[in-house]
Amino acid sequence: MTKKNKVIYICKVCGYKSPTWLGKCPSCQSWNSFEIQNELKEEKNLNKSVNIEALKTFSNVDSIKFQKIKTNIEEFDRVLGGGIVKGSLILIAGEPGIGKSTLLLQMCNALAPVGKVLYVSGEESPEQIKLRAQRLNILNENILILTETDLEEILNYIEFLKPTAVVIDSIQTINNSELYGITASISQIRDNAVSLLKIAKKTGIPIFIIGHITKEGGIAGPKSLEHIVDVVLYMEGDNFHSFRILKSYKNRFGSTYEIGMFEMTEKGFIEVKNPSLYFLNETETENPGSAVGIIIEGTRPILIEIQSLVVPTSMPYPRRVSEGVDYNKLLLIIAVLEKHLNLKLSSYEIYIKVAGGMKVKEPAIDLAVASAIISSYQNKTLNNSKVFIGEIGLTGEIRAVPYINLRVQEALKCGFKEIILSYNNLNKIEKNLKEKIKTIKNISEIFNFL
Repeated sequence: MTKKNKVIYICKVCGYKSPTWLGKCPSCQSWNSFEIQNELKEEKNLNKSVNIEALKTFSNVDSIKFQKIKTNIEEFDRVLGGGIVKGSLILIAGEPGIGKSTLLLQMCNALAPVGKVLYVSGEESPEQIKLRAQRLNILNENILILTETDLEEILNYIEFLKPTAVVIDSIQTINNSELYGITASISQIRDNAVSLLKIAKKTGIPIFIIGHITKEGGIAGPKSLEHIVDVVLYMEGDNFHSFRILKSYKNRFGSTYEIGMFEMTEKGFIEVKNPSLYFLNETETENPGSAVGIIIEGTRPILIEIQSLVVPTSMPYPRRVSEGVDYNKLLLIIAVLEKHLNLKLSSYEIYIKVAGGMKVKEPAIDLAVASAIISSYQNKTLNNSKVFIGEIGLTGEIRAVPYINLRVQEALKCGFKEIILSYNNLNKIEKNLKEKIKTIKNISEIFNFL
């Protein structure tokens, strides 16, 4: 087997390969995105004999190596599908300063009693990492810090130490000297991820890699990076609220779209085991323009408060402002209310906000948004013991939503006494939950609950 160099051109946006330079990428349609790369190609002998022992049946495959390691950080384990699978490659991404390094340092501390954990940093010095560890009260001697960016050196340390887990902070800082191209280029990120995946599968050591986010909100590097890894986690939140959401967008060992809730404090992350109470902890008084709805994140129901402000305006084009609710969804709901309830909203400015900073996309929140707008428009309060669940159709009908029993159980557990939902959901409600259910067929019936 011999090696030879081959010059190719790779799109830095999507990773598309071409033997010649192209002005426009045929895959992602980006202009001037091709960079020259030099890849090492191996000439393989196709007449090489086949190793029959490499073939296995299900009966002689040992699944023990893929048992899950519990971190005892319940929200973290929930997102991973019950724990860390041995030999898995896990990518965690998020905005700068969102808390990715802090969370993984806390995970290292949770795994330290099991064995040594290797924390590889290409961005910070050991002194900087220690400052964060002191703030988090993490000074465990089983956490080994390595400041290194050379891939070969990192792989050597992993094979020599055989730690319980490895953290790479971050994949964009790792460099392979055998590859042509600058650090964080398309080929570097892709090939380095493949090398880390191989050693994870070979040794059974789970490896966490931190990924940067581009200004468009995607993970920096080729899209193939997300296909290479076993698990893709996103950490979401903002600088104005203390809560953070860890979402699973891909998981070969568990359910996708699962979430974990955390609150960022000076001492690090604290688990939020009851998100509903977290988002409703300031809704004890009744005010016009406030309604409570329920969303489903992963397999978890979360109660949220929708706030609305409807005020007259003399402007020819009244403002519609939405924070946390999709803007187009707001316009649709306003149009339905004007058409079917004959509300003169065209001469009012309408502001909608999800209290606590949550961002909501699912249709089940439509009825709560409409109720909040009507409540503010008429200056009438909605009893804060009510919960509104339902999707609004363009003809004004209230449509059924999935996971209705989960939603109802969460509302009752949090002390709500009346749940308003679509009539079409009633036949799916468990008998023991029907006592506090009120149904609604059309948006015109909403006045009965003001």
